Amino acid sequence: MEQPGFYHTTVLLHEAVDGLDIKEDGVYVDATFGGGGHSRLILEKLGPKGRLIAFDQDADAWKNKPDDVRLMPVTENFKYLRRFLRLHGHTEVDGILADLGVSSFQFDTAERGFSIRYDGPLDMRMDKRSELTAAKVLQSYTEQQLHQLFEQYGEVRNARQLAKHIVTHRKGNGVQTIEALKAMLSPVIRGNPNRYLAQVFQALRIEVNDELGALKEFLQQAAISLKPGGRLSVISFHSLEDRIVKHYMKRGRWDEAGEYEEAIIPPLRPLTQKPVEPTEEEIKNNPRARSARLRVATPNP
Repeated sequence: MEQPGFYHTTVLLHEAVDGLDIKEDGVYVDATFGGGGHSRLILEKLGPKGRLIAFDQDADAWKNKPDDVRLMPVTENFKYLRRFLRLHGHTEVDGILADLGVSSFQFDTAERGFSIRYDGPLDMRMDKRSELTAAKVLQSYTEQQLHQLFEQYGEVRNARQLAKHIVTHRKGNGVQTIEALKAMLSPVIRGNPNRYLAQVFQALRIEVNDELGALKEFLQQAAISLKPGGRLSVISFHSLEDRIVKHYMKRGRWDEAGEYEEAIIPPLRPLTQKPVEPTEEEIKNNPRARSARLRVATPNP
């Protein structure tokens, strides 16, 4: 069920862009172009000399690119932020925005494999150039690896039982489609089936795209890419992401094991002590906005 074009209802649109405190002649980054909603609003607020550098590793996203000379598209993951800012001649920028959600288009395009609602291949790659798919994870990971990723990334209650069940029942080429996976998991599903499967899919998607590793790299690069007084505006959609964003904005570093450490002077200072959440009206119009959380920070002097 492929939909024509790339569509997406942008969440916390004005709140996230307002958090950037845009200057007309400034240079800004939309680290997750997606459906282009945030980029379009940023461009509206920029003058002729303003610039917007937009990242998105999903080639489908650029079908929706506005025809604007002030926009410089980068078809790469935002974890390469510093590299491509330098390539475009900007070591520092005035503001950076990231919307960490999966787009409506990605969820609703069956062959991308992101949604439990449609049958399709177990793909889940944001960047189709990468080799690791959800099907390969399910077929090649050990029971211990599967247990860990379902427990940590999906917060699945019976992650150990789930991992054992998958390893016991995968055969030959393994599970290749969404419907085949749902059928295989049926005996071990606990609680609400849709919620359970959503947690399983979230875990697989995070693993396939190394989403949390990429987020940590992005945050560290964003902090040193902002001019004094610049702004970082980040929207997250689940607790794992929000926890990383919150702690980095407050503490500013991780140790080698990925545990949070206190920096003597964190590179960022939060401007939102509590996350900004969607209004009831926005949630009513777009139920996918319900879990969105926006945090804004600025460099420490």
